[in-house]
Amino acid sequence: MKIAIYGQYYQISTEPIIKDIFVFLNKNNVDLYIESNFLDLIHEKNLIKRDYKTFSSHGELDSSFDMLISIGGDGTILRAAAMVGDSGIPILGINAGRLGFLATVQKENIDEFLQFVIDKKYTLSQRTLLSLTCTPENESIVAINFAMNEVTVSRKDTTSMITIDTYLNGEYLNSYWADGLIISTPTGSTGYSLSCGGPILTPDVKSLVITPIAPHNLNARPLVIPDETEIRLKVSGREENYLVSLDSRITSVKNETILTVKKTPFQINMVEIPEQTFLKTLRKKLLWGEDKRN
Repeated sequence: MKIAIYGQYYQISTEPIIKDIFVFLNKNNVDLYIESNFLDLIHEKNLIKRDYKTFSSHGELDSSFDMLISIGGDGTILRAAAMVGDSGIPILGINAGRLGFLATVQKENIDEFLQFVIDKKYTLSQRTLLSLTCTPENESIVAINFAMNEVTVSRKDTTSMITIDTYLNGEYLNSYWADGLIISTPTGSTGYSLSCGGPILTPDVKSLVITPIAPHNLNARPLVIPDETEIRLKVSGREENYLVSLDSRITSVKNETILTVKKTPFQINMVEIPEQTFLKTLRKKLLWGEDKRN
């Protein structure tokens, strides 16, 4: 079995997690490739001493890899998804963060769940991605051109609202007066969109959510639309620029630029372990069923 390992940050609390992962996978003779910056970090902290084969870019990951293991929180998985891109390599998230809707394997269960990986007793959950194009073209957006959670437009360098003219498949929907607008995938529906009042979608729903951020027109509400819809946005405001983010990657865009958001032709495969399904994670993270009446 050939597995890539990706991580970003080091904390004392993650030491036993990293050690347990490497001990287990080496014991099972897994062919390991470590993201080069992450390997430098764990060498520096003396967590491991031997050398491993490395990778540093999307182009070095191909179909010969059985899986990529992401060590961290959901933010780390979003960056791992950018690394995997359209290669189809499944991603397993091991949670070294806090909430974790994507990084579902907890530190207490690492050996048990990694055994499912070795035995190939897991399923894949396909996750919709969003792509973004703009007119005129923006080089920063070309470089970060898909999102697993959401595409967001928001105000920059001002406390004033922006106006977001929104069209669905060419038909005018609304002009949102707000701090911003979130276009969320089902995966992202448990993130920023949820905190702004959006609904939760299960990962297999073929829909997107449009959620305004602090709208001035208070009758503006989150809207669920088919994921085949092409969404066109034109933003205006008092400042010359506004912010566009694809997950956690942010760039500045000039007013009146036309943004087009649509589903990508490929998906990200998330590894789902039998004991860590989306519904079980939802109940646990949102404390559903904690009412004593249940």
